[in-house]
Amino acid sequence: MLLKGSCHCGAVRFSLESAHPYPFNLCYCSICRKTAGGGGFAINLSGSSETLSVKGKGSLRIYRAMIRHERSPARRHFCGRCGSHLWLWDPRWPELIHPLASAIDTRLPVPPERTHLLLDSKASWVQVRSDPGDKRFQGYPDESIAEWHERLGLAQPKGKRKKARRAVSTRARGRSRAKR
Repeated sequence: MLLKGSCHCGAVRFSLESAHPYPFNLCYCSICRKTAGGGGFAINLSGSSETLSVKGKGSLRIYRAMIRHERSPARRHFCGRCGSHLWLWDPRWPELIHPLASAIDTRLPVPPERTHLLLDSKASWVQVRSDPGDKRFQGYPDESIAEWHERLGLAQPKGKRKKARRAVSTRARGRSRAKR
């Protein structure tokens, strides 16, 4: 699915292909919450970095969060004019881009269930509103974005998703061992 997104002021516009476009992954970590989560969480999607096209690159700024007194290799891209958080790219998984659902202008499909992750990092004022089929995790779930889409029969045809599935699955395993 072609995803098109932009910042609030329109200085940055971008597009990319996503084999896994359902906005189901609600992250409550302090980084997502403080850089993009007005409701106490952010929703990250997954897309192919080789398909990323950006207009307004001169307005982009990058933030690398501190995790346990070390600079994260992950790069969070923002608009330098309006401050909108647009996507995350991590050199450990260079084939992936994780755009924020809130920056996407394309109409996204409604997920049949959601995953609430990193609840051990949520702010005390946040009340998790979950539906009966939703899953909750104190840390990272074992299921990757690609695996969630596959389990529910929502993934793209095999030829398009094979490489991304491998990378996202590896990413999920690596993140489950990492501390926030």
